[in-house]
Amino acid sequence: MSEKGEVNLAGAKQSNGVWLVKVPKYLAQQWDKVTENGEVGKITIGKKQGKTKVCFSLNEELTTLGAVGEKDASVQIPRDHPFTMNSVGGQTMAVFSQGDQDEISLEGTVVHRAECRPVVNDNYMKLKKVQMKEALKPQRLSQQLDRAITTVFKPVANHDFNVEYEKKKKSEGKMVRAERQVVLDMLFSAFEKHQYYNIKDLVDITKQPVTYLKEIMREIGTYNSKGAHKSTWELKAEYRHYRSGEEDDEAMHTA
Repeated sequence: MSEKGEVNLAGAKQSNGVWLVKVPKYLAQQWDKVTENGEVGKITIGKKQGKTKVCFSLNEELTTLGAVGEKDASVQIPRDHPFTMNSVGGQTMAVFSQGDQDEISLEGTVVHRAECRPVVNDNYMKLKKVQMKEALKPQRLSQQLDRAITTVFKPVANHDFNVEYEKKKKSEGKMVRAERQVVLDMLFSAFEKHQYYNIKDLVDITKQPVTYLKEIMREIGTYNSKGAHKSTWELKAEYRHYRSGEEDDEAMHTA
């Protein structure tokens, strides 16, 4: 677009509208092979039984598959493509173009919608057969290399987070579950020294797998999900066998 974002609306004053036509992919490919001033075909508009009939006739020079890069030039693309007319449906649609200076121009308002469809004949069926063969060809092929490629980006053998994960997994895999009472004794001993621990510290202390340790802590402890001691565990009240210094002082004063 232009730097100011302006749109040339001269096309809005044109009395004639534009047609929005959907065409087959192979037909669009044929048109791309034509030079700027070349002719792609002709459109004829007539009447049949009181109804408007529109048909596009492809230029004969563009009817061979060779024109779209196919090896088999014996298959002919259908020349005649009747239009199936559709209503705009109350929609307001317009066609815009972009000039050399990136200027956006309004070319006109869409007054008709149509689909350009080929006449089904022998040529069309042969064309579909070729298209189906092309569609069945694999998009990617494996190829054995006789030397290393050094001119392009080489993928990392293993990312750091994968290495760390495997290391952690291997370390935890070596941990053997101890007897439940042995683990409980280690946990109670640790909580006599401190009231709060995160799970990593408890793993280091007990040398037990995380899942096994969490299973035990859910029975004897409480997980703090918020507050000053967020992400830590502490013992439930009925399992606390210690008193803080302040509690001891209060007990002494009360006594």
